[in-house]
Amino acid sequence: MASRTLRSFRQFILGLLSQQPMSGYDIKRFLKSLDWLVGSSSFGSIYPALHALLANGLVTVDVVYHQDRPPRKIYSITEAGRQVLKEWINQPVASSGSMRAFLMRLMLASNFSQDGLIAHLKQRRSQVEVQHATLEQIARAQDEMTDLGQRLALEYGLAVAMAELAWLDRTLERLSKQPLPMEVAHGNGITPTV
Repeated sequence: MASRTLRSFRQFILGLLSQQPMSGYDIKRFLKSLDWLVGSSSFGSIYPALHALLANGLVTVDVVYHQDRPPRKIYSITEAGRQVLKEWINQPVASSGSMRAFLMRLMLASNFSQDGLIAHLKQRRSQVEVQHATLEQIARAQDEMTDLGQRLALEYGLAVAMAELAWLDRTLERLSKQPLPMEVAHGNGITPTV
């Protein structure tokens, strides 16, 4: 399981680099702005991932020298890296996929074709629907003796699942009515603001 998570993190970094070349610090800063969604990534996980990608020929690195600052290593994705990213993007997320796994791919939506993005969202909707049904079943089995903390956590889980289902439904409806911009629809990538 840890190996799969590590591979997914490396592919996620490839996805970020497909949008624009970045330093390890740039990646860390970007992820820090979203750590409440995808969890915190330390320099201790980013740099080993970058070094592994570099060793496998999936990224290149250029050193940019500055007179008044330390040099910066800027990483860029290679064609081989784009192929690995494409293969990863086209793989379905495991049925037990976490919200983090879903969000990591969602942040790379510019690498999906329109059909691929819609399939990704539909797959997540199916997963959340199953989770919601399971939580409802557990809620029906509760009684007045159930611990307050357990009841509150269950209510929270139900509310989050319902909100996510509503968002997925709205997004899927919008995407079915409105084609994606050409560069996204073909999976060519868009540069994010970092």
